[in-house]
Amino acid sequence: MNKYPRYKTEQFRYLQRPVQLETFRAGRTLVPEHNCKLLFDRQSGHKMVHSTLALSLLLMAVTYNLAMAINKEKRPPQTLSRGWGDDITWVQTYEEGLYQAKQSNKPLMVIHHLEDCQYCQALKKAFAASEEAQELAQKEFIMLNLMHETTDKNLSPDGQYVPRIMFVDPTLTVRADITGRYSNRMYTYEPQDMPLLVENMHKASRLVQTEL
Repeated sequence: MNKYPRYKTEQFRYLQRPVQLETFRAGRTLVPEHNCKLLFDRQSGHKMVHSTLALSLLLMAVTYNLAMAINKEKRPPQTLSRGWGDDITWVQTYEEGLYQAKQSNKPLMVIHHLEDCQYCQALKKAFAASEEAQELAQKEFIMLNLMHETTDKNLSPDGQYVPRIMFVDPTLTVRADITGRYSNRMYTYEPQDMPLLVENMHKASRLVQTEL
């Protein structure tokens, strides 16, 4: 015989049943435990997606701003320099160079060269790398580099070869007395001759002050 009343036993059994759908407590509906976990996982997933998206947008913005800053600081090379010095102001023609030399009372430095000449390329690299030559060219000279010959025969007193560097003073006189160290090609220079070329640049600049 059951010791307890039947209704109590049924009530006890009912209370022992697991809550599967919803539980009532103090008049409020509570979400079952497994539904809570699912809701939490969904919220966490949404937060992770939003965080990842925000981080991606931040990285894109930083990358874009960095690229813009680099582009602003990087100066585009001048087409007239042809690799001889992008910070130098170059004239386009021999006639323009003569005019600028006369107007500014500065000597004109004319560099004859060719793109497919290995000796020209080697001298160009050395000239562009020389801080003293670059500074002199920027401040003391009207600069011109040519890949063709002019009609002025005074620019080729011992032949039309490259590389060849000539100086013209503001009176429009070609200074044939400013030469390199080679007797067979008096106006050519090699990379190891950069000290002599810089010295000749100083000489051409001083002649303007002493002779003119």
